[in-house]
Amino acid sequence: MPNENRYFIAVMPPEDISAEITAIKHEIARVYNAEKALKVMPHITLKAPFIISNDQTNTLIDWFKTIKTTAIPFDVSLNGFGVFDNPKNPVLFIKPETSDALHNLQKEILQAFKDMFPNIPVHFHEDNFHPHITLGYRDLTYPEFLKAKEVFKTRNYKNNFIVKSFSLLKHNGTYWEVIYTNNLLNSR
Repeated sequence: MPNENRYFIAVMPPEDISAEITAIKHEIARVYNAEKALKVMPHITLKAPFIISNDQTNTLIDWFKTIKTTAIPFDVSLNGFGVFDNPKNPVLFIKPETSDALHNLQKEILQAFKDMFPNIPVHFHEDNFHPHITLGYRDLTYPEFLKAKEVFKTRNYKNNFIVKSFSLLKHNGTYWEVIYTNNLLNSR
């Protein structure tokens, strides 16, 4: 048994939208030979993956269960596809439209994390939040990424959902799984 585990915090779309996005991930895996994104369910990352030692697990879970944010349920609109065009680590994703509510939720959670776990590094890009739902990354080679980028730049995808909660995910050694969910204010 490892003495540490990996976690992250995210907004999870509802099952019907997750199923649509997972179907697109399967298409990308099949057409562009990029399967890694299938190991994690569709999500918008609020706190990037981090490592917690086993002796801090209860502290993490207790902290997560009691995070207080000012966020009330809000709408997220998904509108089209985007890319992070980095030859070493290209990413293809679905774009949520810019939302103050989503940005504020991420900032509150990130600050609460920094306050509670000051010795755990926070990635520099987390302070410049760029919400996205990853479709292809890590094993998406740059030549395949360029092909996908051309196809997806003219393809449409629109959907929306109401964010009522955010979740703590843990890597179980094979894939990520939701272990706790924290509801927003006035949410049931």
